[in-house]
Amino acid sequence: MAKKNKKPDDLDMETTFADMNVEGFRWYDPSLKKRKASGMKEHKQKVSRKEYWMMVRAAFAAYAPVFLIVICVFILMGAIAWLWVG
Repeated sequence: MAKKNKKPDDLDMETTFADMNVEGFRWYDPSLKKRKASGMKEHKQKVSRKEYWMMVRAAFAAYAPVFLIVICVFILMGAIAWLWVG
């Protein structure tokens, strides 16, 4: 005797990460692509010069620790090789 699980299934079956309307599948609907193309136009946001440079500075600040660690490791390995050979 198996007990039935009364807990509701929380698996999300409606979220898609890719367009599943592919030609050749039985659920393919060519009118859906036309509706998407005509109805939903992507709106590009204008970024001011100040905002752009703030984003560039933030990107450099995010990547700076990684670059510094890589440079320090290269210097350390060079020093070890110099001590080993010299």
